[in-house]
Amino acid sequence: MTTAPSARASAPDPETRGLRLVLVLLILTVVSGLIDAVSYLGLGRVFTANMTGNVVVLGFAAAGAPGFSVPHTATSLVCFLLGAVAGGRVAAHAGSGSRRRWTRLTLTAEAVLVGVSAAVAFAWPDTSGTRYALIALTAFAMGLRNATVRKLGIADLTTTVLTMTLTGLAAESRLGDATGHRSPRRTASVIAMSVGACLGALLVLRHGLGIPLLIAAVASGVLAVVASGRE
Repeated sequence: MTTAPSARASAPDPETRGLRLVLVLLILTVVSGLIDAVSYLGLGRVFTANMTGNVVVLGFAAAGAPGFSVPHTATSLVCFLLGAVAGGRVAAHAGSGSRRRWTRLTLTAEAVLVGVSAAVAFAWPDTSGTRYALIALTAFAMGLRNATVRKLGIADLTTTVLTMTLTGLAAESRLGDATGHRSPRRTASVIAMSVGACLGALLVLRHGLGIPLLIAAVASGVLAVVASGRE
């Protein structure tokens, strides 16, 4: 028995199943705050999600400012770039296909990488090798994710950088040119990053590095399962 054309046409689109990408990216922004809290507070004043801050930190370290490390910061930058290269290659092969499948593939990889970093943090806390491993793993994961988010092209939701988001909020506010039609999304992005950073800082200061990394890995893993391909 064959399915009638009208029945086939009315079948639900798999791309629409699950959480919208806007919500997924807002939750990933919270995860970025968690990861940067871990890296900056627990790994020697280095960022592994926010590369704008990392370039500045590298300048501080190169100038000999106390408390900053050129090797740590350079490791983060290099691994982030390698992750972005990997993300670009994934986009080249999968970007023209299912948006949902592509997003889920990247988030699964992020969950695995951050999950491994959590396991390392629990197994070998407070060693030099652990610091480099956590920097490398989380920076690579963030580079992979950022390459994917960039290709998705959803406005004002980069998940890691807020400079242009804050600029848009101010410039397009009622005191600016009063065209801020995306202000709720921008505001939510800023709040999400702040919540992630605050939660991450509390967990790092009270419980060490493993728990916030585990939470970040679980969040990415859940999103990999439930993300849709729609905005």
